[in-house]
Amino acid sequence: MNTLRTILLIGVLTGLMVAVGAAIGGKSGLMIAFFIACVMNLGSYWFSDKIALAMSRAQPVTREEAPELYAIVEELSEKADIPTPRIYMVEDPSPNAFATGRNPENSAIACTTGIMRLMNRDQLRGVLAHELSHVKNRDVLITSMAAVLASVITMLARMAMFMGGPRDDRDGGGTNPIFVILLAFLAPFAAMLINLAISRSREYQADASGARLCGEPEELASALAKLDQASQAIPMRDVNPAMSSLYIVKPNPNSWFVNLMSTHPPIADRIKRLETVDLTPGNDSVKTQGN
Repeated sequence: MNTLRTILLIGVLTGLMVAVGAAIGGKSGLMIAFFIACVMNLGSYWFSDKIALAMSRAQPVTREEAPELYAIVEELSEKADIPTPRIYMVEDPSPNAFATGRNPENSAIACTTGIMRLMNRDQLRGVLAHELSHVKNRDVLITSMAAVLASVITMLARMAMFMGGPRDDRDGGGTNPIFVILLAFLAPFAAMLINLAISRSREYQADASGARLCGEPEELASALAKLDQASQAIPMRDVNPAMSSLYIVKPNPNSWFVNLMSTHPPIADRIKRLETVDLTPGNDSVKTQGN
């Protein structure tokens, strides 16, 4: 099912890029956009981690700079039986974290400076266990590819808007109103595709498997409660909407757009489910209450 969803998502995003190219430059624009789409599809698969890290302005951090962070990631990676991801830091006072990469062998984890200041060791351990669960479950492949392609579509739409849109050949000038309407809805639609691709069940599953990985559901539940409060007080102001699905909590919960296209379940629901998580090895399920 995940493979089918990935193929469908990439196909629709590719179609959108080609449609915009055709609207801008006719047949020539269509061919150029199709070529770019093919390159981006291959590039986002092989380099999605590097692109996502660059978009978030994450910088590599050394063991000397963050010894505790390294110790926790290495401990949990060994316990999860996956290679230790590369570790990055994002200079941002808002507390958050994300994982990226096409597979466990090519993965990375990024933490904001805000989360390093806010979390105690147990809470940070819960957060990192959640992100490593995404890596082990290979959730980050589709989220990274979708984030990259949606961002390209959004950039293309904004560029065309700035250029004034295509000219209507029938009257020799003026902006095509159909194209303007298309662009007005293109960026939100691209973000909506992210929402469709990343089901809330993936977050619940990562919470459950993360709780099992660290051995203490309370560690992640406590971290989520603190992140929920702190992210509302200090939201991430300069985050690409297409990247929001990668983070452990919504980077800008006060934004109506982020809330409209949210891929994150409510924090209260996530904490409630963590209270009933099954810690049996090999079982990522939670006891659902009323659903």
